[in-house]
Amino acid sequence: MSAPVRNATLPGDPPGGRPAVAVWSVGVAVYFVAVIFRTSLGVAGLDAADRFHVNASALSTFSILQLLVYAGMQIPVGLLVDRLGTKKVLSIGAVLFTVGQLGFAFSPSYGTALASRALLGCGDAMTFISVLRLGTRWFPARRGPLVAQLAGLVGMAGNLVSTLVLARLLHGIGWTPAFAGSALAGAVVLVLTLLFLKDHPEGQEPEPSPHQGAAYVRRQIAAAWREPGTRLGLWVHFTTQFPAMVFLLLWGLPFLVEAQGLSRATAGELLTLVVLSNMVIGLVYGQIVARHHAARLPLALGTVGATTLLWAVTLAYPGEHAPMWLLVVLCAVLGACGPASMIGFDFARPANPPERQGTASGITNMGGFVASMTTLLAIGVLLDATGDDYTVAFSAVFVLQALGISQILRLRGRAARRERERLVASRVETVHVPA
Repeated sequence: MSAPVRNATLPGDPPGGRPAVAVWSVGVAVYFVAVIFRTSLGVAGLDAADRFHVNASALSTFSILQLLVYAGMQIPVGLLVDRLGTKKVLSIGAVLFTVGQLGFAFSPSYGTALASRALLGCGDAMTFISVLRLGTRWFPARRGPLVAQLAGLVGMAGNLVSTLVLARLLHGIGWTPAFAGSALAGAVVLVLTLLFLKDHPEGQEPEPSPHQGAAYVRRQIAAAWREPGTRLGLWVHFTTQFPAMVFLLLWGLPFLVEAQGLSRATAGELLTLVVLSNMVIGLVYGQIVARHHAARLPLALGTVGATTLLWAVTLAYPGEHAPMWLLVVLCAVLGACGPASMIGFDFARPANPPERQGTASGITNMGGFVASMTTLLAIGVLLDATGDDYTVAFSAVFVLQALGISQILRLRGRAARRERERLVASRVETVHVPA
């Protein structure tokens, strides 16, 4: 007689442990620096408008171009990670975002600054998918949700550095020294990557596969897209991430200062609250999803509902300015957007085999950045068209959320059925030992 082994380590499942933590830490350090560079414009938006003499639409183009490059690179980066491995892709990314940040520091004109942000976005695009792949190669599958949330938490710590440190440097030592000095962090993580990062544990090398050119690319993308879990992951990421991303990346500081009448210092404290809330909620969501897989969709939709409600109340508040308590609650709730977007990867991950994880993660990661890019543009255009009416401009958030929710509800049934089929199949193949 035999019985199934529960919670056993599957053949080929990475062991985790201290070596995994050490290698993974190098990877997330690269992501940490990339997020500092990505979000640096969020604390410098008003300064950039003065430096380059641009209006709201032109200012939003900085972030839109950066996100356009980022989103457009996600599937190519996923394919590169699947083909080349994490170390090579992270090294290339570190070089690109460091050069981009340095170029932004010395840009004499709007055009050269745009080119620098595009280069930065290209390098940034190579980091998060690589870190996710690193986690799947070094940690057991059951740790996947928590490891992914921890990676997101480290990214938000980078956002915190932008908000607290880079903002002070910018207003203390000036534009060029602040941005050029921050670029040194990129050089440091590049050296760490080259010296210490490994793609996988000893004895866990993936099976080599011959290069198959365009046919390989088409097959990888098509196979990942056919999975309902991949598409559901994309729409969960699309719907949950962008409200906080737009707020932190560019429009939060102008909204709080110009529309709500706060000082820059107070507005900076509220942006910090978004980041701190994100870090705390990320730990909570990671633990919940790891222990209760069925909680994924309720957490994601609950976050969208709370975000929608708080934005509606804030924008519709009858007074000249929303009260401070309401802005505090809004920023605390916006902190849940990042952790909720990570749930999208928890739909895509089990839907795809290891050799397709990079591609599937790239497709999923496009969602939130496409939504953020669209909203950044919409808000900039509406601000110029309405004479800086932030109530009208920020109403664009609701349109994108409605689209995303409709797609989530459409795909959830198919994704759930596919997961159940895979679960049944895996139980049939469960390893048995003598009772």
